[in-house]
Amino acid sequence: MDTSSRNYPNHLAYHETLEIHELVAFQSVGLMKMKKSVGEIQDAELRTLYVNSIKALEQNITELLQFFKSAPREDEEFDTRNVGAAFYAGDLLAFFKTAVRNYAIAITETATPVLRETLTKQLQKAIQTHALVYAYMYKKGLYPSYNMEKLLKNDIKNAHMALKMKY
Repeated sequence: MDTSSRNYPNHLAYHETLEIHELVAFQSVGLMKMKKSVGEIQDAELRTLYVNSIKALEQNITELLQFFKSAPREDEEFDTRNVGAAFYAGDLLAFFKTAVRNYAIAITETATPVLRETLTKQLQKAIQTHALVYAYMYKKGLYPSYNMEKLLKNDIKNAHMALKMKY
């Protein structure tokens, strides 16, 4: 099978673009959190782990940003956003998205019925909270999920902010 680039379109597939969006958005928020907290860490070994993690995330984000120019696009203006609210709401959204995934996995590993019921109840709460946070972000214009161009521009802006942040 010929896998040369001449057989492929000159842009990413939509599903690839969405996966890169998820990775860059999640890693940018994580990078900002690490940079905000690394100065408070007293343990030298743990601080080294944080610094190495920061450098690894910076490299990951830098590499992934190169693919954004290959994303399918429509030309539109980009809205200025409240960065503080966007950061905290995005962090909350990522937390509950991860919680939903973790609960779903834990439920598949559960043998005890009462524990399964408890985890299922907590999974439903995590899903509901994720929906509330998403609705807040969408209403405030912080997560333009139906506009690929704005979504990617927001990712790029947040990624650059995370990369430029001092620690």
